[in-house]
Amino acid sequence: MKAVVTGAGAGLGASIAERLASEGYAVALLDQDGNAASRRAEELTGASAFQVDVSNPEQVADVFSRIGAVDLLVNNAGIARFGPLLEQSPADMQAVINVNLMGTALCAQQAAKQMAEQGAGCIINLSSINAVTPGPNVGLYAATKAAVHNLTILQALEWGPMGVRVNAIAPGFIDAGMSAPFFEQASVREKRAGGVPLKRLGQADDVVNAVVYLQSEAAQYVSGHQLVVDGGVVGSLLAHLPRD
Repeated sequence: MKAVVTGAGAGLGASIAERLASEGYAVALLDQDGNAASRRAEELTGASAFQVDVSNPEQVADVFSRIGAVDLLVNNAGIARFGPLLEQSPADMQAVINVNLMGTALCAQQAAKQMAEQGAGCIINLSSINAVTPGPNVGLYAATKAAVHNLTILQALEWGPMGVRVNAIAPGFIDAGMSAPFFEQASVREKRAGGVPLKRLGQADDVVNAVVYLQSEAAQYVSGHQLVVDGGVVGSLLAHLPRD
């Protein structure tokens, strides 16, 4: 079995790649930081690394042609440019669109072409709880993740008849990856964890376990679904409002 994980040089992507390798996949780690991807790949049996900008159509097409047919794609690569919308520069907004939305679309398109030829495959797109209920000062991050959710449904609809399942995972407050710096301050950790119904922050393995499930035989009839992994945060609005 062969898998591709984007943004796999560090953070959640690296954790996902490590688990998939332990599950028997030959994992191709894609990252704009080729050195980071190579270091991670050296630690995994049968893994390979590729430096690629997922928002570049030519680079994406080239790397998938070099990797060959894959059984699983995990679209993890993503960036954020935090700050008020009134202060977002056009360059920042375009960069987030390019990586989060176009990068997901381009990699999925290339993988799905190969999967359609073999009549089977699984694609998992990383979304966010911001796709469900956006927080303030996240720039275009929330909008792109909502677009990834919608794109996932469309991909599942069009590619399902070809044997390709497509799902999304929407992580909540995860103490890993790009979110880890937010939780370095003890007061922030305590406040955020206290707002989660399960009373803890999520860990990388919480997301990794969702990936393992969605790619497994147990999820063979699951497609076009966004699996929210947030400890119950999205559904907790009324719990945080005063009641007489």
